[in-house]
Amino acid sequence: WYGAPPGPGPGWYGAPPGPGPGPDPSWPGPLGQSPWHVPPAWQPARRRTWLVVLTSIVLGLGAVAVAALLVISGGPEAALVGFGLAVIPVPFVVMTYLWLDRYEPEPWSYLVSAFGFGAIIATTIGVVFTMLGAKASGLDGDDMAGVVWAPITEEFGKGLFILLVVLLRRQQMHGLLDGIVYAGMVGIGFAFTENILYYMQTYLGESPAGGRGIEATSALFFLRGVMAPFSHPLFTAAIGIGFGIAVYARRWVTRIGAPLIGYAVAVGLHSAWNASAFLGEGWTFLATYAVGMMPALAFVLGLALWVRRREGRVLAAALADCAARGWLHPDEIPWIASLSHRATARSYAKIRHGRPTARAVKEYQQAVTELGFLHDRILRGSPPKGHLALQAAIRGRIAMWRPNVVLPPPLPRVPRHLYAHPSG
Repeated sequence: WYGAPPGPGPGWYGAPPGPGPGPDPSWPGPLGQSPWHVPPAWQPARRRTWLVVLTSIVLGLGAVAVAALLVISGGPEAALVGFGLAVIPVPFVVMTYLWLDRYEPEPWSYLVSAFGFGAIIATTIGVVFTMLGAKASGLDGDDMAGVVWAPITEEFGKGLFILLVVLLRRQQMHGLLDGIVYAGMVGIGFAFTENILYYMQTYLGESPAGGRGIEATSALFFLRGVMAPFSHPLFTAAIGIGFGIAVYARRWVTRIGAPLIGYAVAVGLHSAWNASAFLGEGWTFLATYAVGMMPALAFVLGLALWVRRREGRVLAAALADCAARGWLHPDEIPWIASLSHRATARSYAKIRHGRPTARAVKEYQQAVTELGFLHDRILRGSPPKGHLALQAAIRGRIAMWRPNVVLPPPLPRVPRHLYAHPSG
């Protein structure tokens, strides 16, 4: 049963057969010795790798350079107006993606890097190569460059971050939902910088659409910041979906073809959106928004929710197999595989034993979730590189947090056949 004090007796479960539990950390250990505070020596190591350090330096220097250029080109007043309006929709859009990515949240360092990459590097790639492509092809007008070259170069710049994650940090890319989340964060960062530029141009009266001052800028903010804050994340979501399909694919044709098709779809969506704004009248833009943008956004959101629900079923099935191997108790599965039950377990631990125990429950849930998804990939025959070492590390974290976890009383047991794994 849950919440047993330490000591002899039936206050822990899952011991392997034999005279005692032995030193094997793969077996469940004592559960429920809180209240407890994590000793500093037991904190999980959070090393800054060379990639994190390099990314931080590049993004930091880039942010300073971009800020300086904005102030120099438009003046501090225009830069302040542009920044103030551009930052308003960012928290709401970011929270949407964080809400979707709740089963196995991506590390904050990667999410911040994705935002910074989109805001600085992808924006620079888009501006520079759009100008070069427009001049080389003779399409140097603002409208045609925006319809033809901007989608090609900007989606390439945004998709480059997802490609780097797959190549350099493959273990952080688990499927469709991760691809959508990374694409969303890159797109949010790109839209943030682009919106600053557009707001500054309008405020200074340099926009091709005409108008100047705070009134014209506010009207543009309604179009870009209120009506279409998801536009760039939506375009790039096609690339994220392509890479999400590729990471699970076994055939090399799918691994290469899915991201390329996703890139082509992203460019097509982006081009159609720009064409409705640059080449059409006001009604063309509104029609494209109603007939194209909103259904596409609803499709991506529905797909993300479906994938998240499927992740819950996959996680429950994988953890049922882990429980059969003696790695955890079957009664723990609902408190990990259900998002609502996970929150209930953390609230229960906080009310009964305080914040340290609630943190232990959260860390334990996260570690077991990682184990479940990794075990699912192993069962499917597509494990990541170094999966045995990764599995051992995760089980070590589970063994470390487990003695300090308190869960609510067990829920009614779900028959194991209902957890049948998709792989059979």
